[in-house]
Amino acid sequence: MLQQTQVATVIDYYNRWMQKWPTLQALAQASLEEVNELWAGLGYYSRGKRLQEAARKVVSELAGRMPRTAEDLQKLLPGVGRYTAGAIASISYGQATGVVDGNVIRVLCRLRCIGADSSSPAIIDRLWDMANALVDRSRPGDFNQALMELGATVCVPKAPLCRECPVKQHCRARSRVEKELAFASRKLFGKPAPVPDVEDCGVGGCPLCPPATEPWDSSLGVTNFPRKAAKKQPRAVRTATCVLERRGCHGAPEYLIVQRPSSGLLAGLWEFPSLTLAQDLQEEKQREALADHLQAWTGQPVAARSLRLIGEVIHIFSHIHQTYVVYSLPLDGDVTLDPALSPSRWVTEEEFHASAVSTAMKKVLKAHEKQRGKESSPGKGSKRKRGAKMQGAGSTCPGTQLSLRAFLQAPTAP
Repeated sequence: MLQQTQVATVIDYYNRWMQKWPTLQALAQASLEEVNELWAGLGYYSRGKRLQEAARKVVSELAGRMPRTAEDLQKLLPGVGRYTAGAIASISYGQATGVVDGNVIRVLCRLRCIGADSSSPAIIDRLWDMANALVDRSRPGDFNQALMELGATVCVPKAPLCRECPVKQHCRARSRVEKELAFASRKLFGKPAPVPDVEDCGVGGCPLCPPATEPWDSSLGVTNFPRKAAKKQPRAVRTATCVLERRGCHGAPEYLIVQRPSSGLLAGLWEFPSLTLAQDLQEEKQREALADHLQAWTGQPVAARSLRLIGEVIHIFSHIHQTYVVYSLPLDGDVTLDPALSPSRWVTEEEFHASAVSTAMKKVLKAHEKQRGKESSPGKGSKRKRGAKMQGAGSTCPGTQLSLRAFLQAPTAP
């Protein structure tokens, strides 16, 4: 759960998870649907699927015994990479192996003034070598957790708390900042520049130093490190989605949700019937394409003009800028769902939120409900015409809002 997700977000999910599945055996017996329901909203849904796959493998193929070394964890369990394997092996089983996550990368790059692209395979391998060399052989789990916590609370990306850092005397980035300040001070007072330190890297083409095209920026201080290659812009995707609504047996609205494919983005989750759109498609063509798509679910032709445009909902995935063009379609009477299509079902609002739906779909339903609230609320009445007679205190018109003066006025005798 902590892969790509902060501790504060994970805590509630973790507690609910452990309460429901306190053992590997219990998790192995759960369905993927149950796993997705509990994971809903945490993001990166493949993590939950792989976690359950790993539990099933341990129970069915490894006699219920977890692998106890980083090498075996990574080799035998699906979804367990180098970092997760190192964390489990060192914290749970005391193996003297390092860990490298985003926090550790930041700490090590600053400690050693590593200015090359920290996401490149060559630099990642060097950082792993450093982590394995530094780890405390007697308390590897404590050491690794302390190193990660140092990056999460002190050596943070912006405005690091350098004065409070317990390893500041070893930090070459901080040392460089102090040398820059000393040099600026000497220059201000006309003193000669200091002799270069023999330990400073002055070799051209050093694979660990900042590239010549990105020299040291004095205004950034220690936050010059680490450095990453520029992020690729997320690709833009537009999807038409329709909130199909009917009245349930008790009069409450019910919504049709369908299950996504078992692989790919948001695998196995439930959503409103949706259709990926070609870029720059005109709104009229969007309606027609969605109407054709919905016919498979309703079992009858859907007129494009019957689709009511709600608006757009934007959701940002790690690599996708997703825009949902939201429509609604109220249905009269029952609709027979075709079992040959993807799994689908009608749900109440409460059942919708309890299902394995993504945060994006919750945004879509919220936009729909907001629009419905606007339509059902009474519109603002026209302003009273000038000179119109106001109702007095003795008025018997029910529901009339009295003025303060009329309210306080003594009632007149009949």
